[in-house]
Amino acid sequence: MRYRILAFCSALIALALLTHVVLAAAPSVEEIAAARLTELTKGDSPGVAVLIARNGNIVYQGGFGYADIQNKTPVTPETKFRIGSITKQFTAAAILRLAEQEKLALSDPLARFFPDFPQGDKVTVQQLLTHTSGLHSYTEKPDFMLRVMKPIEPGKLIEWFRDDPPDFAPGKGFHYNNSAYFLLGEIVAQVGAKPYGDYLRDTFFEPLGLKDTGVFVNAEPPASMAIGYSFADGKSQPAIDWDMSWAGGAGALYSTVGDLFRWNEALFAGKVVSESSLKAATTPVELPADVDGMNYGYGLMMYEISRLPATGHGGGLNGWSTNLAYLPGQKCTVVVLTNALPAPPGYAPGGISGAMVQTLLAEEIKSLPPLIEDTSVDPKSFAAYAGRYEYPGAINTVTAEEDGLYAQLTDQPKHRIYPQGQDAFFWKVTDARAKFVRDEKGAVIALRHTQGGNTFRAGRLPEDAVKLTVEQVETIVGQYQYAPFVVMTVTRDGTQLFAQLTGQPKLPIFPKGESEFEWRVVKASVRFEPGDDGKISKAIHSQNGGTIEAPKIK
Repeated sequence: MRYRILAFCSALIALALLTHVVLAAAPSVEEIAAARLTELTKGDSPGVAVLIARNGNIVYQGGFGYADIQNKTPVTPETKFRIGSITKQFTAAAILRLAEQEKLALSDPLARFFPDFPQGDKVTVQQLLTHTSGLHSYTEKPDFMLRVMKPIEPGKLIEWFRDDPPDFAPGKGFHYNNSAYFLLGEIVAQVGAKPYGDYLRDTFFEPLGLKDTGVFVNAEPPASMAIGYSFADGKSQPAIDWDMSWAGGAGALYSTVGDLFRWNEALFAGKVVSESSLKAATTPVELPADVDGMNYGYGLMMYEISRLPATGHGGGLNGWSTNLAYLPGQKCTVVVLTNALPAPPGYAPGGISGAMVQTLLAEEIKSLPPLIEDTSVDPKSFAAYAGRYEYPGAINTVTAEEDGLYAQLTDQPKHRIYPQGQDAFFWKVTDARAKFVRDEKGAVIALRHTQGGNTFRAGRLPEDAVKLTVEQVETIVGQYQYAPFVVMTVTRDGTQLFAQLTGQPKLPIFPKGESEFEWRVVKASVRFEPGDDGKISKAIHSQNGGTIEAPKIK
């Protein structure tokens, strides 16, 4: 059972990586990339393709590691990768082009295109573009992972998720949403009067010279295509192979670093959509005051790399993690494509992008005014912030120590954070900030973390009502077979247990009793039951009214 899916994620958001990948100091981007990425991909490792350009000229491009480990096929700049959610900006551009031709309007209701869709009269095209529709994302359905390796027709997929209860009323929240972008891809096909991939080819790919970009079809993979890998237990193995008919306008494209460079140059030069459309696409949606979300426009996010404004998107699905960014002030494009997710340490595309930008634009970054620590904040107030905060896939432990306040994310080094003002702190090791939230009585109840264009609320965890010992949780640690290709791996950090399904982020689980635990990012629980010998023999997972038994792997 799939309790959460990291599908077509925005790889620009390294929520579990508070620090950029730090590449060895070198006088040029070429040297820094060659030295560090060669070291990163040594041995039988998945690959990384990179490109960085400025003022329309490629400064450096290269390939490292393997596109196919078994056959020792190296990655080159011409290697093709599935790009996941980078697809969304192509889908959004197609919608904007159709709107410019007055074939649709962003204010059109979903019901215009899908008359029987529940609440279709209340959801607009613009809300689909900005992840504010409230539709439930189909990639978060519990059994998504059990289905994704077999082909499906678009209508059948829409039928599968159309009756899911919404997450919130249209326009009243923000939630990254693949259902919305799959529907947008089908709207492109419907209004454009040809299949989604054909529309993109005729409208964008061929006119712009994108010869190595298209919709990935599993039965007919293009030449020079990489194989996707997942890293687990210290080694890489072929990843679960999604049938990309499940992705559509949300994430079905493949491309190369060169084609994505050409796309960025055309997009930001006004050759893809009009000036007004591009401005709208790069303007963050206005959210209600009490809603956290990304600085998201239409298929694009606005964020910072080393405090320089950037626009772009990332992508991630089993076996693939990608990043495409543009820094408008410096007219700089950065592309990083990898064929690994979960990936070996250091492969985060956003981190690699950041490191190359830090090298190429070192002088501009150096000229920025430094972040100033507010020394007027009384260190005695730091004790109020100490506690555990629930991040996506991790726990951030904040401690007040003699010389200051520290934050440590699960499996990460501990870093000092510095006050910018009352309740506001920043990291010096990366571009991240934390704003602590208080209730009406003044007690700290959460923090709002901002990084890479994303802001999210991390609730402060209460002390667990059930206290377990290291010996008790150790008996649960191990692997549980959910399905032929899906294993849940349970690990611990002290007495804190974490559960990770194949190809998914590691998430904390919290005790409801000695043998029953719950996820808090989703409504799901798991009970660990002993066999006749008294040792844990299986896990029983409960979610959305269903259960699944997963025997413990001996």
